[in-house]
Amino acid sequence: MDRVIHAWPDLADTIGLDGSRVMSAVVDTWGWRARMKLKPGQSVTDVVARVPAIESALGTRPGAVRVEQDPTHAGRCTMRVLAVDPHAGAIPWPGPTATTLADPIELGVFEDATTVRVPLLRRHALIGGTTDSGKSGVLNVVLGNLVACPDVVLWGIDLKGGMELQPWAPCLARLATTPDEAPRLLADAVAVLEARAHASSRDNSRVWEPTPNAPALVIVIDEYAELADTAPDAVGYAESVARRGRAVAVDLLAATQRPTQKAMGGGALRSQMSIRVCLRVRERRDVDLILDKGILAAGWHAHTLDAPGKFYVLADGHNQPRRARAYLVTDDHVRDTAVRYADQRPELDPLSQAAIDGPRRALEPPRVTSADLESALLSALDEAPDDGLAIPELIKATGMSRTWVYDRLHALATNGRARQVTRGRWRA
Repeated sequence: MDRVIHAWPDLADTIGLDGSRVMSAVVDTWGWRARMKLKPGQSVTDVVARVPAIESALGTRPGAVRVEQDPTHAGRCTMRVLAVDPHAGAIPWPGPTATTLADPIELGVFEDATTVRVPLLRRHALIGGTTDSGKSGVLNVVLGNLVACPDVVLWGIDLKGGMELQPWAPCLARLATTPDEAPRLLADAVAVLEARAHASSRDNSRVWEPTPNAPALVIVIDEYAELADTAPDAVGYAESVARRGRAVAVDLLAATQRPTQKAMGGGALRSQMSIRVCLRVRERRDVDLILDKGILAAGWHAHTLDAPGKFYVLADGHNQPRRARAYLVTDDHVRDTAVRYADQRPELDPLSQAAIDGPRRALEPPRVTSADLESALLSALDEAPDDGLAIPELIKATGMSRTWVYDRLHALATNGRARQVTRGRWRA
C-alpha cells in the first residue's frame, strides 16, 4: 500500500487520472482502501470508467478494484483493492431473522462483512439475473423470512408447474401454476386492494398497518417474463397492484431470468419496483433494464459478477454500487422452514376475504383511470423523503408525461395536499 501511495502520481498520469491524489489509506482483512481527491473537473464516473486500467496499473487480479462515491463531496471517492475475494465461498443462511413485515429482510453480506438489509413493508421488489445466477437463492432467502412473519399472507405464481415455489406450498395460502389460474389470482389481489382502499378512505386512514388479524398480502411471481408471455391478461392486474397496492399493504415480489425490454421495459410494474436486486447478467444493457437507466455507467457492473448469489441491490439506503453475496439456502433449509411455520400462517382479514368471495368480475385487465394515476402520485408524495422527490422520479412513479405531473402537482398544491420543498422537488 505504501508503494502505491508513493507511486500514485505517476500511475495516475498513465491511466488518465492526472492530478488525483491519495488522501489517506488503511489496510483491512481483505486488502486495502484509500480515500482519493480528484482534480477539479474529474468525478467518480471518470474513475469508474478507468477501473480496468487501474487494475492493470496496480497489478491486481481482474475485478479486484471497487470505487464508491464520497456522499459529501463530488470530487472525492473511495477506492478499495481486494487482494482476496471475501465472497469466494458460499455463506450459509442463518435462518429467518424477521418476525414481522416491518423488520428489514437480511439478504446476505456485503464485501465489508456488513449485512444487506432491505425493508419490504409497502414496497414492491424485483429480482433479476440470468440462468444459474442465483435468482432462486435470493427468492428463497426472502421467502424464508416472510413465512416467519405472522402479519403476512403469501400468494405465489409459478408458471413452470410450481417447480420453484412448490417446496414453499405449505406456507402459501394460494399457488397458481397455470396461465388460467394466474389472472384469477391477480384479479383477486386487485379486489383486495380496492376493498382496503375503500375502507381506508371511509376511515380516513392513509395506510393499512399489517397485523396478524389484518395481514399484508405479498404476491410472489417467479419468472415474470413467463407470465407476460403465457398469461397476458394477468399483466394488467399486476400493473394495477403495482400502482395502487403499496398503501394498502398489497405488495409484489417478482423475479425473472429474462430481463428483456419487452417483459420489463415500459408499463407501470417496473417503474414501481422500489427494491431492485441484480444478479449476474449476460449483457451490459440488462443492468439498466433491471436496476435503472444509466446506472451501468455509475459502476453497477453486474455483468462482471463471477459466482451464483453475487448481486447488487438498489433500494432505500443502498444507492452505492456495493457487491454482496446472498445467503445459501439449501433444500433442507426450505423443507425444515416450511414445515416449522406451516401451522402458524395467518388468514386474510374478513374484509379482504369478502372482496374475493363476492361476485367475480370478468377477467379483463383493469382500465387505468385518472383516479388510479392520481392515487399513484399521492402515494409517491406521501412516501417522499424530507427533501422531496424530483419531477423525473414522479414521472417514473406514475408513468405519465412531465406536463401531466406538473398540472397535477399545482392542482394538489392549490388544494393544500402537496408542496414544493425546493425548486423541482415535491412532497405531500
